[in-house]
Amino acid sequence: MKRPGFTLIELLLVIGIIAILASIVIVAINPTKQIGDARDVTRRGDINEILNKVYEYAVDHNGTLPECITTTARNICVTGSACAGITDGCDLDALTGSYLPTVPTDPQYSAGTDGNDTGYDVLKDANGRVTVSAKGEQTATISVTR
Repeated sequence: MKRPGFTLIELLLVIGIIAILASIVIVAINPTKQIGDARDVTRRGDINEILNKVYEYAVDHNGTLPECITTTARNICVTGSACAGITDGCDLDALTGSYLPTVPTDPQYSAGTDGNDTGYDVLKDANGRVTVSAKGEQTATISVTR
């Protein structure tokens, strides 16, 4: 009497086909790239928010930018840190409260783990235009100048 069922060869063949299809789907979706793209979008939003608030501050203070924004690129410090441990830091705490609840932090940074650096840099060029930048994951650098 022959019992109904699958042979070992048939089972291995089905498992192999499922594994191949699963790997194709994972490669097509590429979750690492998707997560990196999402963090880069957050960085772009944070950079635009910082620039907007810097210019709102300048409008309210007769065109004067926060004093730490100079022609030298400086790391933006975490809110309330007074740039402790950062030699070239820019303390934008003047923006917190009226303009920003807190200075945004890079999605991969966490307060305390990376010192008091937010992961964003700021500088003013010779023409007075301000640039805020960050190191991106999918692109080398993300920056906005106004």
